[in-house]
Amino acid sequence: MPNSQIIKQVILTFTESFREYRTDISGVMLTPDKHLWLGSDETSTLERLTLSEENKFAEHQQYKVSDFLKLPASEDEEIDIEGLAYTDYYLWLVGSHSYKRKKPKPDKSDQKNVSRLAKIETEPNRYILGRIPLIDGKLVSACQHPQDANLQLTSAKLEITKQGNLLMSALVNDPHLGAFIQAAIPGKDNGFDIEGLAIYQNKIFLGLRGPVLRGWAIVLEIELQNSSPGLLKLMPIGEAKKEYKKHFLWLNGLGIRDLCLDGEDLLILAGPTMDLDGPVQVYRWQNGLKSSENLLNYPQLVQEIPYGNRNDHAEGMTLFQDILGVPSLLVVYDSPAETRLIDDRSVTADIFSLS
Repeated sequence: MPNSQIIKQVILTFTESFREYRTDISGVMLTPDKHLWLGSDETSTLERLTLSEENKFAEHQQYKVSDFLKLPASEDEEIDIEGLAYTDYYLWLVGSHSYKRKKPKPDKSDQKNVSRLAKIETEPNRYILGRIPLIDGKLVSACQHPQDANLQLTSAKLEITKQGNLLMSALVNDPHLGAFIQAAIPGKDNGFDIEGLAIYQNKIFLGLRGPVLRGWAIVLEIELQNSSPGLLKLMPIGEAKKEYKKHFLWLNGLGIRDLCLDGEDLLILAGPTMDLDGPVQVYRWQNGLKSSENLLNYPQLVQEIPYGNRNDHAEGMTLFQDILGVPSLLVVYDSPAETRLIDDRSVTADIFSLS
């Protein structure tokens, strides 16, 4: 089994006003202009850091998603951004699409905490799957395509429905996933939960943290097209003209915490589905971009990622070789250990070898 091969650490520095974001990182994407884009599972904003030294990102800029996409609820309600991707001058983001169960709180009685554990809710903003034009390091609502004057880049999101959005409506009767959606099972209870996003041309891959079915994780594949200004709809791509494809992956019982393109392969950050500490590993799904649907796939384990004791939850990854010059991967953590916190505004992330 591969050992952890940490090449070095990098420092991520936020502004004083938004320093709390360093402890809630859940998505990451390094774009070709050497900006690092970050998403949080507690907000409805995107954070941009800029490479200032080989091992440091700073110059923090914040963008409100509501400035570019019409959210179904108030911008004060979290999107629970779990995945970011970049392609053809678009930054894409995806919310968890999950239900959540209330947590016990130490200042409440056992009776009240038991009652809290029975309460399940969801938030409309969690069902955002959208794109925002990204030009010269800045997000814009719309603009001309830099390489094709006949194309217009526009912000857009998958259409919202009573079920959440068009994807959830398409999946509600699926033989593998429908029961988890209909029963409103929370993500951290092995319920439906999107945490990975990767895009290649028209193909959008969504990695599910849950459910994991008898040890098998699932990647959904979809394609989108414009339906009206600012809105996207699903295209029929699967068997029997379904609007999605399913790929089943053996990750030793783990769920998917992030996806990342590497050529025609898909890198998979895998970790526990439930709310517990356990193995975190990176897998390579060779030729994943060309895989047929409804097959059992066995990705190759390529890297072990350290995990903590109720902290250091690896949540996001992005290729780093354009900066380091060798095959490598940047991994960021939610709930970082105290040893990762530097001064009062910075946190460290790890660079792993991919060789």
